[in-house]
This record gives sequence, C-alpha cells and structure tokens, in this order.
Amino acid sequence: MAGMTLDQLRVFLAVAEHLHFSRAAEELCITQPAVSAAIQCLEVQYGVKLFHRIGRRIEITEAGKLLQVETQKILDQVALTERGLRELNDLQRGHFNLGSSLTIGNYWLPEKLCYFKQKYPGITVNCTIANGDEICTGTATGFFDLGLVTGEVKPALQISLDTEVVGSERLLIFVGKSHPWFERTEISLTEIATTDWVMREPGSGAQQMFEQALQSWIINPTELNVILVLNSSEMVKAVVESGAGAAAIPELMVKKELQLATMRSLQIVDFRENYQRNMAIVQPVVKLKHRQRF
Repeated sequence: MAGMTLDQLRVFLAVAEHLHFSRAAEELCITQPAVSAAIQCLEVQYGVKLFHRIGRRIEITEAGKLLQVETQKILDQVALTERGLRELNDLQRGHFNLGSSLTIGNYWLPEKLCYFKQKYPGITVNCTIANGDEICTGTATGFFDLGLVTGEVKPALQISLDTEVVGSERLLIFVGKSHPWFERTEISLTEIATTDWVMREPGSGAQQMFEQALQSWIINPTELNVILVLNSSEMVKAVVESGAGAAAIPELMVKKELQLATMRSLQIVDFRENYQRNMAIVQPVVKLKHRQRF
C-alpha cells in the first residue's frame, strides 16, 4: 500500500488552516476537485474521517487535528532539510539569522561581517542585537542559526547548544574626569565598594563577567553602591563619562574616549597577599549553534 505523499499533506494542511476546499485550492494554485481527491485518498487509505461535511462548511475531526499537528512538523523538517541542501552548494546563496550580544555586535562583529560578505556575497545575513540571555534562548529555540555571546550559557540551555570560542573580550574599570579616581592608574580590591557604580541589567554578558570577577575576588556584588542600572553599554559609558560613578565597560567600546582622555581605565590590584597581583577580567567570545539544526 502506497503511503501518504508530501503533496497530499500540503493539501490537507491548507484545508485544515482554511476549513474551506476552494480557498485551499486557490492558495495551492490547483483545482478544487484535486483538493477533494487528495483528502478523500487520505481518508480512504487510513480509514478515518479528517473533516466533517456539514452543509456548505467543514469541521476538522479529532483524527484531522492529530494529522494537522504531525503534518506541520513533517513539512517544517522538509523545509529545513531542503534549505540545508541548498546552502551546502559552496555557500553561493542562502541566508542565516545571526544573534549577537550588544557589545560584541556593535564593536567586535562588524569587521567580521564585512569580511564574510566579501567572501560570500550571495549569503544574506539578518543580524539581531540583544542581551546575552536573549541570544542564548533564541539560538536554543531556533530563532537564530548562530549566536555570539560572552558570559555563561544557562545550564538548562547547554543541552541544546554547541559552543565554540571564537575570540575574547576584556572588561576594564572606567571613570570620568570628575571622578576622584581619574588621576590614578590603579585601585585596590578593597576600594571597589567605596564608590558609586553604574551597571548593566541582569542577563547582560558584561554584567555577568563583572559579577563573576567580583565573586572570584571574594567580593559580594550586593555590597556595591549601585546608583543606576541601564540596558545599554553606550548609556553606561555616557553616564560614567559625565562623572556619575564608575563602571565595568568592555575595552572595545572606549578606544575613542581613552584617546581623547575623557575617560580613564583603572587597573585593579590585589594587595591582600604578600605580593602585588594585577586582576584582569577577560571572557571568551562564544559562538552558539543548536546541536540538531543545520
């Protein structure tokens, strides 16, 4: 006995979505008798009714509802497979959705994208910038084909994602001209809790990096006097440059301000041991890919 075909499933799904044979035929650019024949073939072949015919309208049956759910899964997988085969054709054409955390997307990624477009001009790249948590979740759910983040991937998402280190990002402590630390080049760990701080929101890769560094230095992040929490590193930089507290900002973002001497970076030094130790905040840039997607 011949099994169901993809064409039959496409016809069935159109009828299930429209609950109308003529509209399904119009969507598929085929005749209404061809639609009726495909549905009848499925019903006869499997001995079930997929639709109730009630006067001039139809209603989907329980068997039809089951087939609708499974058909959508099948056709989605077929589309994904076809796309994968097309895009393996020497990367001559295709597209992918890329998600990147804010700092990486704004400062680290543009040069890489320019190089990629020069090498593969036929590939369309759709890039979304968001915080690290959103990029991880979007890649795990299939919204992004690839993700770029710093910071940790939540344990609940690690089972779905492959990770690869593709670069690094360094976080530095910065202050503006009116801050008491501006004329200095270093501060001690014990001084961290003695000034106001401007922070990124929870879920930001930069914020995760800073909090992890504090914890590794045996400093509780809640001990810091946080006066502002902002969802943009550019906003954090602007506020600190105007003199409102200190902030941990990715080095990539402040090259211009350092050249103009409107901001100062400070080395953190640990004097708690018998020797002086410089403390660095460095985190890898991680590429994320769903384990089961092309």
